[in-house]
Amino acid sequence: TSGAGSCGRAAQFKADFLNEFVREQDVRSVIEIGCGDGQQLALAKYPSYIGLDVSRTAVESCIRRFSHDPTKSFLWFDALQTVNLGDFLCADLTISLDVIYHLMEDDVYENHLANLFTTSRRFVIVYASNCEDAVPVRHVRHRRFVDDVRTAFPRFTLIQSAENPYREKTFADFHVFRRAGT
Repeated sequence: TSGAGSCGRAAQFKADFLNEFVREQDVRSVIEIGCGDGQQLALAKYPSYIGLDVSRTAVESCIRRFSHDPTKSFLWFDALQTVNLGDFLCADLTISLDVIYHLMEDDVYENHLANLFTTSRRFVIVYASNCEDAVPVRHVRHRRFVDDVRTAFPRFTLIQSAENPYREKTFADFHVFRRAGT
């Protein structure tokens, strides 16, 4: 499952933040890279949505769960076996929720960022930690990803950060980037 951050108060906090942003910025399309099992998505109000995930099981679960919803589509996708994704797939907003700190390998992490920022026409929202603290938890690697974005994607500017009020559930915060000229 998606874990504690995608249920209860923490999930509602994320949904409220994202739904308000989509509404206020008149976002018409959303791509989520790392959509997971759709638990968080069930709270979303997006006009058009494509979810991508490396887990075939997660994608199949989402397809079943949202088969009745014509505004949603899902793709099973191996990021390291995909090239030029941004040339073929793009949206007003791309999102990555609780993914970055689970990416252990540098090439997988760098590819994730590249896919997020090349598929975005206007905004990127990342919900992740932005530190390098050592955490004695398996499958967690914190990164100062905002610095990496600043270096690798200079056309995007961090315009907002929003602290998560549920630290007992997750150590992630929202980070919103805007493409220059939009």
